[in-house]
Amino acid sequence: MTATPVEQDAPRAILGQPRGLATLTGVGMWERFSFYGMQVVLLYYLFFPVSEGGLGLSMAAATSVVGAYGGLVYLSTVLGGWVADRLLGSERTLLCSAVLILLGHVFLAVVPGMTGVWIGLFLLVLGSGGQVGNVTSLVGSLYDAQDRRRDRGFMLFYMGLNAGALAGPILTGLARTRLGFHYGFGLAAIGMAIGLIIYAAGRKNLHTRGRVVPDPLPRDGALRALGVGALIVVLIVAGAVSGVLSVRHLASVVTVVLLGLIVGYFVTMLRSGKVTAQERRRVYALIPMFLVNCVFWTLYQQQFTVVQIYAATRVDLRILGFAMPPEFFNSAVPLFVILCTPLLVSLWTRRGSREPSTPMKFLVGILGIGVSFLLFTPMAASHGAVNPPLALAGILLVFTLAELFVSPVQLSLSTKLAPQAFRTQMVALWFLSTAAGSAAAGALAGLYSPESEAGYFSISGIASIAVGALFALTIPWTKKMLAGAR
Repeated sequence: MTATPVEQDAPRAILGQPRGLATLTGVGMWERFSFYGMQVVLLYYLFFPVSEGGLGLSMAAATSVVGAYGGLVYLSTVLGGWVADRLLGSERTLLCSAVLILLGHVFLAVVPGMTGVWIGLFLLVLGSGGQVGNVTSLVGSLYDAQDRRRDRGFMLFYMGLNAGALAGPILTGLARTRLGFHYGFGLAAIGMAIGLIIYAAGRKNLHTRGRVVPDPLPRDGALRALGVGALIVVLIVAGAVSGVLSVRHLASVVTVVLLGLIVGYFVTMLRSGKVTAQERRRVYALIPMFLVNCVFWTLYQQQFTVVQIYAATRVDLRILGFAMPPEFFNSAVPLFVILCTPLLVSLWTRRGSREPSTPMKFLVGILGIGVSFLLFTPMAASHGAVNPPLALAGILLVFTLAELFVSPVQLSLSTKLAPQAFRTQMVALWFLSTAAGSAAAGALAGLYSPESEAGYFSISGIASIAVGALFALTIPWTKKMLAGAR
């Protein structure tokens, strides 16, 4: 009798889990270390003056680059999934992606100026897109469908990712302030190199199904894909030469492209003959939640743009004689995720059937992120770097609580309510909503300045709450269209 995956893995278990989980958690943790560590240094590198080691871009241009980068990373997860499903399989796609990420950090560390930025970010976009979805898929492949270790395994994996996200900004921030920007990027490269070594050494512990290409692309399909890729490159070059893709407008262009893709996805699903009447009703019900999701991520992702600028220019970073790097604040969110997630899961478990429905969770999330922006306004009357660091940390706690009502449920929602013929596309669609929000966060952040922050924070917060109020009016209709699905 053939052994099940559980039986095959049992002799090689660590803490009762498949040994491959340690490999994947290791590469995921160090990838998050490098991703968050690099991203918090990047914005300062772009807009700090040349005299301080930066490139001296305007604040609007710097936030546009960071926002466009964030949007393209999430967009490229769709490409990474396609490469795994049609060309290489998840295991080899992850290996190639880790190499690309490492090279991207190396270019940022050793090549000065915008040349290093553009090449480095291009490699990081491609690598991160192939890493994020495929490492999660490979974790799932370690377990049989009935394996009760699965949920505990994913919890350990999730905690490992947040540990990397927590450590990255702290260590790269210290390297940046003590040694310089390129040392910060170099530390991110070292972290990814450690992750790649862990993965290369532990590939033998992964399940063989990760090496399978589920839907191999035929030769003519590969040629068409190559042609599409070449066309995209030509369009990007033409846009850069013509000035359409200027640094200042990069995030706005990426946002418009992503919104066009989102509309196209919805139109395709709603008009498809493969979608049943009940499935079509549920797709319509998803539209209000989808719009709320886009608005939520537009505000939430400003932790990498506006909040970073605020930390560097408006917060008193001197604590007990120690000048704290502003990058430290980007470790607050993963720390709060680690602390708050078990408490929230426990609360919902105790409530049982009274656990809030998905629309209600989205409502709490959009209202919470709006409140977090309004919490900045009492400090707007001050001038200079005088605001207490604990105040900003408290606001980021509200950021985190809002995220926990949206982020963990959006992909669950996409798989639960997706039409049978569009399950993978629906997951891609929710990634696109996060991508659009990330890019829009960069475009919107160009309107922020310390001198006008009272208006910026109050308008953003009130707008978010207004969106929440409108969404609340649609909840009875949404529940009716969902036909009993929560």
